[in-house]
Amino acid sequence: MRTPTNRTVKVIPFQHSYTGGDSTTPATSSSSSSMSRWSAKLNRMKMIDWVELFLPCSRWIRTYNWREYLQPDLVSGVTVGIMLVPQSMSYAKLAGLQPIYGLYTGLVPIFVYCIFGSSRQLAVGPVALVSLLVSNVLGNVDSSGELYTELAILLSLMVGILECTMGLLRLGWLIRFISHSVISGFTTASAIVIALSQAKYFLGYSIVRSSEIIPLVKSIISGADKFSWPPFVMGLTILAIMLTMKQLGKTRKNLRFLRAGGPLTAVVLGTTFVKIFHPSSISLVGDIPQGLPSFSIPKEFTYVKSLIPTTFLITGVAILESVGIAKALAAKNGYELDSNQELFGLGVANIFGSFFSAYPATGSFSRSAVNNESGAKTGLSGFVMGIIICSALLFMTPLFEFIPQCALAAIVVSAVIGLVDYEEAIFLWRVDKKDFFLWTVTSTTTLFFGIEIGVLVGVGFSLAFVIHESANPHIAVLGRLPGTTVYRNIQQYPEAYTYNGIVIVRIDAPLYFANTSFIKDRLREYEIAVDQSGSRRGPEVERIYFLILEMAPVTYADSSAVQALKELYQEYKSRNIQIAIANPNGDVLETLARSGFIDLVGREWCFVRVHDAVQVCLQNVETLISTGLPNKTPPKPSIHNSSSFIQRLKQKRKQDLSSDDMESGETQLTLEPLLPHK
Repeated sequence: MRTPTNRTVKVIPFQHSYTGGDSTTPATSSSSSSMSRWSAKLNRMKMIDWVELFLPCSRWIRTYNWREYLQPDLVSGVTVGIMLVPQSMSYAKLAGLQPIYGLYTGLVPIFVYCIFGSSRQLAVGPVALVSLLVSNVLGNVDSSGELYTELAILLSLMVGILECTMGLLRLGWLIRFISHSVISGFTTASAIVIALSQAKYFLGYSIVRSSEIIPLVKSIISGADKFSWPPFVMGLTILAIMLTMKQLGKTRKNLRFLRAGGPLTAVVLGTTFVKIFHPSSISLVGDIPQGLPSFSIPKEFTYVKSLIPTTFLITGVAILESVGIAKALAAKNGYELDSNQELFGLGVANIFGSFFSAYPATGSFSRSAVNNESGAKTGLSGFVMGIIICSALLFMTPLFEFIPQCALAAIVVSAVIGLVDYEEAIFLWRVDKKDFFLWTVTSTTTLFFGIEIGVLVGVGFSLAFVIHESANPHIAVLGRLPGTTVYRNIQQYPEAYTYNGIVIVRIDAPLYFANTSFIKDRLREYEIAVDQSGSRRGPEVERIYFLILEMAPVTYADSSAVQALKELYQEYKSRNIQIAIANPNGDVLETLARSGFIDLVGREWCFVRVHDAVQVCLQNVETLISTGLPNKTPPKPSIHNSSSFIQRLKQKRKQDLSSDDMESGETQLTLEPLLPHK
C-alpha cells in the first residue's frame, strides 16, 4: 500500500493463529488500580444508580414500553408457566420430595428474582441437576420423613446465603478455574444418572436410591421379575411424544409452541388415560395440598456442617449454568448484565424461598430458552409465570392427584436428554486432547464413584492443568522476519533468522515464585544449545554474548522472580554474557527498578524495542571481534549520548533496510530511551 509520502509499505500477512506475546499494550490491572476504579465509580453514582444497583428491576420498569412489550411478555410468561407446572412437580420427585414442594420452589423464588435479578429472560425455579444434588446429599435420610423435607429447605437457605455473600464480595470469578470440559463431563454423567433413577416409574418397581451407575444398574436387573408392562408402555409413549414435539419445536419456527407444550401434553394425556381406564398397575401422584405455602423459618440447623459441601456445589452450578445463560441472553437482547449482581439476585431468591418451603432454585436452561424464543422482553414474564404457579396451587391441585408417576418421569427424562453432551466430547477429541481427558475423567468418576468424587476429581485435574501451565510457561526464541524489524517465534515462523552471539527470548507468562526455576533452566539451555533450525546472520562467533529478554507478555513479576533474575544476571556476568531487557510494561518495570535490578543490569541495557536491543548488541559483538577480545565483558553502550555511535548505528540500519523486501524511501533510525539518563 502507499503512504501519504508515496512510500511503499509492505504489509505482513497473518499466517498463524498463535498470537501470544505479540501485544505490547501495558497491563494496567492491579489490586490498587482496581480499588481506585471502584472508588471512582462509587463517587460518580447518583441516587438512581443506587436504586438500580439494589433493585435491578427498576431498569426495565422505568423504560417499559407497554405497546411493544406487554403482549410478548404475557405470551412468554404463560408459555413457560404452563411448562413449569408439570416440570416443577417432576423435579421435586427427582429430589425425593413431594410434588407440592416443586410448585413451592417455582413460586416465591420467581417473584423475588424478578425484583433482585438483573436478567430479563432467565426462568428461575427447580432444575434437574440441582434436584439430583439434593437427592444425593440427603440419600441417607428417609425421604418419607419430615426431616428430609426440612433439610432440603435448609439447604435452600444455605445456598442463598452463600450466593449473596459471593455476589456482594464479587467472588464469582473463582468459578472460572473450573473448565468447561469438566462441567460438560459432569452434566453428561449426571443426566445419565438422573435418567436411570427415573427407571422405577417406567418399570413399575422400586430401585435403590444412588448417584452411582453400578448400584442403579444392579438394582434394575435384580428387580426384573417385578416388571410391569402398563407403566412401561405409557411412559415410553409419552416420552416419544414429548421428544417428537421438542424436535419439531426446535427445527420449525412455526411450531415453536410445541417445545413448551410437551410437559403439559404429557400430563394431560396421562391424566386422561387414568380417568378413563383406571389402571391399577400405574402409580399416581396422589393427594397434593391445596393453597399457598405459609411462612416458616428453616429448622434442623444442627445438620448445617454436613450440608456445606453440597451448598458449594449447588452454588457452583448456579454460577456456571444460570449466570452463563443470563449473560448469553443479555448479549443477545442488547443489555448489560453484572454476573455478581445476578449471583446476588439468585441468592436473595433462595433465601426468601426457604421461608416458604422451597428447596434450592436456579436458572433453567430449557425454560429460559423457551422464554427468550417466545419473545420475553422484561422480567414481567417472570411475574406471569409466578401467577400461573399461584393459580395452580389455589385451584388446580385436585386435578394433579391423577397424574401418572411415569408421565412425570417422562418429563424429567425428556429434559435431561439434552444434557448428554456427546457432541462436546467429539469436539474436544478433535481440538484438544487435554480437555477431552478432563471430560472423560470427570464423566467416568461421576458415573462410577458418585457426584462429589466426580466433581472433586474433575476440579482437581482442572486446577492441576492450570498450575502446570502456569509453572511451565511457554518460552520462545525469537528471530527477525526477513525485510522487517519484527521479531517472532522461530518455531512458528521458520523464515525468521537469528544473529550469532545473541539470543532473543520471549517469556509468555507472568514471573512469580512457581515458574522462576523453570524459566532459569530454560534460559540456561538456550545459552548452551540455541535452536539451529533457522538461518543465522551476523559475525561468526562460537558462543553467546548477549541475552535479550522480550518482556512485553510479562504482566507481573514478584519478589521471587526479581531474585531469580538477579541470580541469573550474576551467573551470566561470570561468563561474560550481558542481559538486555526490551519492552517491559509499567508495573513490571517499576518492580524491577524498585528492586535494584535495573541498576544492576544497567539502564543503558533497557530498550523500548527488541530491534533496538539487537542493533546495540550486534555493534558490541562486532567491536569484540574487531578488538580480538572475544571473552571480554561487553562494553556499556552509549546509545543515548554518543553521536558517533548513533551515526554508526544509522549506517548499519540503512544496510539492514536496503533489502528489496523493505519499504522504499529514506528511513530514519530512532532509538527511544526507555529510562532517561540523568
